[in-house]
Amino acid sequence: MNDLQAFLAVAREQSFTKAAMKMGISPSALSHTIRSLEERLGVRLLARTTRNVSPTEVGDKLMHAIGPLFEQINAEIKMLGELRDKPAGGIRLTCSDDAVEMVIRPHLAEFLASYPDINFEIFIDYGFTNIVSERFDAGIRLGESISKDMIAVRLSPDWRLSVVGSPNYFAKNPLPIIPQELMSHNCINMRHSIDGARYAWEFEKGGRKLNIRVNGQLTSNSTIHALNGAIDGIGLGYVPDFLAKPYLADGRLMEVLADWSPVFEGFHLYYPNRRQSSAAFSVFVENFRYRP
Repeated sequence: MNDLQAFLAVAREQSFTKAAMKMGISPSALSHTIRSLEERLGVRLLARTTRNVSPTEVGDKLMHAIGPLFEQINAEIKMLGELRDKPAGGIRLTCSDDAVEMVIRPHLAEFLASYPDINFEIFIDYGFTNIVSERFDAGIRLGESISKDMIAVRLSPDWRLSVVGSPNYFAKNPLPIIPQELMSHNCINMRHSIDGARYAWEFEKGGRKLNIRVNGQLTSNSTIHALNGAIDGIGLGYVPDFLAKPYLADGRLMEVLADWSPVFEGFHLYYPNRRQSSAAFSVFVENFRYRP
């Protein structure tokens, strides 16, 4: 059983070094374990080169066959935590940094203080991460983009995007009156994934919808950096209204095209409908769900 788990670790990480660090053993000891397993089974499970390691065809079949079984065992052991007086265990969450600012950060300190045996891991990601294959407990997305085979729990009210810039920027550039005029402005672009296209700014007014591909010197995969770039006068940012609100209030930002900004369905927590919720995950959901 231990040897099979060692094989799974290497096959998933595709690295003896990374798998060994995760298991707390030396790479040489792990390599010896895998060689012994292959000798006993009489098949080669991993293809090794000087640069990388990957499962063979037989190894890939074995990984997909036994991987879910070990995950089920681990899930059942994790469920034993419900027998304790207090919820315990780890929660792994993938989401964007603006979602963290709006729905996680305001309650996280109190939550962790109330449940000292719960460990919380946040992975910032603007892409559409597969939470099952990447072994996350849950993710956060806009409600409209969640697959129908997932359970969705609302975490926030609806919100809209705001085109914002600094007073210094607008002192040197005219205020845009319609979205098309953004084409002549220095705009801060968003690219949600490494190989993805830049986000086309979405606008809507009176039933008319527009997608504007803006240009500018700065591109980021983080809304926070887009916000900071706008505050620093680099250009115009298109950011969630709840992030811009305090800077609009103190005058560090100005908003334009507010009547063109569409409303988006709020942030939702999503997770597989076949997931058996641990006590730790259940109290997390109850503490962070949106209550109007």
